[in-house]
Amino acid sequence: MEMCPLDVRDSTSLAPHSFKLKRPTKLAIPAASFTISDKGVQTRWNNEVVVVEGDGYAVYCKKGKRHLVMEDRFKAHVVDDQFNGQPKQQAFFGVFDGHGGSKAAEFAAENLNKNILTAIEKMGENEITEAIKQGYLNTDSQRLPGVVSIGGTAIPLTSDHRPSRQDEKLRIESLGGYIDYNHGVPRVLGSLAVSRGIGDRSLKKWITAEPESKIIKITPEYEFLIMASDGLWDKVSNQEAIDLARPFCVGSDKFEPVLACKKLVELSGSRGSVDDACVMIVQLGRFCL
Repeated sequence: MEMCPLDVRDSTSLAPHSFKLKRPTKLAIPAASFTISDKGVQTRWNNEVVVVEGDGYAVYCKKGKRHLVMEDRFKAHVVDDQFNGQPKQQAFFGVFDGHGGSKAAEFAAENLNKNILTAIEKMGENEITEAIKQGYLNTDSQRLPGVVSIGGTAIPLTSDHRPSRQDEKLRIESLGGYIDYNHGVPRVLGSLAVSRGIGDRSLKKWITAEPESKIIKITPEYEFLIMASDGLWDKVSNQEAIDLARPFCVGSDKFEPVLACKKLVELSGSRGSVDDACVMIVQLGRFCL
């Protein structure tokens, strides 16, 4: 994903050193069950590598050298239903990049889709964007990127929520916060390198869970979707990811999306990533109406 380049001297808001918050070592959330599964398949997150292939999707996650345990999580939930006698497909796919531990990512993976569906049921399908927003906010109050290939061209579906984004910087500063740089990385109050997320109670005044939503009608030219944590995107560009994965996902009698996910993780590692990496590929033809 692309980030807006900013001059450090111009973009850094200075604040007294004593006001800085240390990055929380652990995120506090209520007691909950953190069993992550899909259609009865238990995911063993204590493993170095997690591999799952399901109905229209594939996932490959690998623990990075930076952490003792894998902090990334994912959720894939596919439902075939009937609406007015016609097949109606609903699916939820998410990749959750944990920081300061895995529990917030686990909680989001287990509850976000449920809260979004609950909001849709209450508000109706004509209010999808607002229902998604409420699902995120409700998940956060209970307590927390993608790129699509169209004919081989990478089309970003999300925009990174980084403190370096001018609009995010202005939003944080308008709330009395500031952006400080730690080893060249912009951080909210010198602590967190993302500006939106689920959880982060100590920074909640400045870190919002409100999402940016985009609705796209899936048509036949939409090939597949890559969702991944920043263990991939920090080292691999959108188009590079599409170019590497496409031979395993399009135009072949034998689809190998798991292998595509694995090769993307390996590419990131070969470029020096020490972070956890979780990559999910969704075959969009499975969900084209």
